[in-house]
Amino acid sequence: MTAYLVRRLLGVAGVLLAICAVTFVIFYLLPADPASAACGKTCSPERLAEVSHFMGLDQPVWRQFGDYLVGIFAGRELGTGPHALQCGFPCLGYSYENALPVWDLLMDRLPVSVSLASGAACLWLVLGLSAGVTAALRKGGLLDRTLMVGAVATASLPVYFTAVMLLYGLVRLTGLLPYPAYVPLTDDPLAWAANLLLPWIALALLYAAMYARQSRSSMIETMGQPYIRTARAKGLPARTVVVKHGLRSAMMPVLTLFGMDLGALLAGAVITESIFGIPGVGRLFYDALQRADQPVVLGVTLLAAFFIVAANVVIDLLYAVVDPRVRN
Repeated sequence: MTAYLVRRLLGVAGVLLAICAVTFVIFYLLPADPASAACGKTCSPERLAEVSHFMGLDQPVWRQFGDYLVGIFAGRELGTGPHALQCGFPCLGYSYENALPVWDLLMDRLPVSVSLASGAACLWLVLGLSAGVTAALRKGGLLDRTLMVGAVATASLPVYFTAVMLLYGLVRLTGLLPYPAYVPLTDDPLAWAANLLLPWIALALLYAAMYARQSRSSMIETMGQPYIRTARAKGLPARTVVVKHGLRSAMMPVLTLFGMDLGALLAGAVITESIFGIPGVGRLFYDALQRADQPVVLGVTLLAAFFIVAANVVIDLLYAVVDPRVRN
């Protein structure tokens, strides 16, 4: 297990280095004027010259890339002299629009996105797996067809449509739920959950439909395997056959899907956060695009890439627990 973990971590280091190189090329080399892109739409000529110096654009490309990598992993100083800016570890850039390091902006918004993603993930896993396994065990029956038709219909609705309908029905018409306004978990757990329930439901309905279809197909394939028939022939209880032997194997593709989805959501659900007015990373990303705040866009891109890679590492380790054959 240790050797497998070391191999995975070395692979992750290589992937993250490649991601850093690609983002450097996209954000620093491809724009005609990276300083102008970083400074934003309201940048004065004097400010533009200052930003260009801070970004080190007067240095050779290899030096710029070296400073960029050092900043991510050890922090760096932007500019020189009395006006130099200290960008601590990890330095993902400096937002000249907000006059703050990008990392500080991300850490201020990240707890909101984590709350949104974690709650929605719990809901869609419970709903999706329950519907998928139930449909698989009732293959071809009325319940199976009803659940799958509902899943297809739900998956066909874009999240912005579902979000607006939930707001109209549960907030404006009935008043059953408050309009979402983020409350930190440590301040009031009940208010935290009540204010995030609508965004959780909006995301969970979309993802649960996909998980229901995936888990159904995986479960049907698994339940037709010879070892399942052997377990039944031995007289094992139906619950043991389904949960211990069937569901455990059927979870492998679901885990893969879950790692990608959760990793992406941790870096912000742009549409959902914008509709509900949730001040998460996704909303920060949207506002940065509107203001052409390139350092923030770059920081969110790197954060999203890290979360997706990290989530896949965790899923690979879970694979090794579920199926020891993958360690070889």
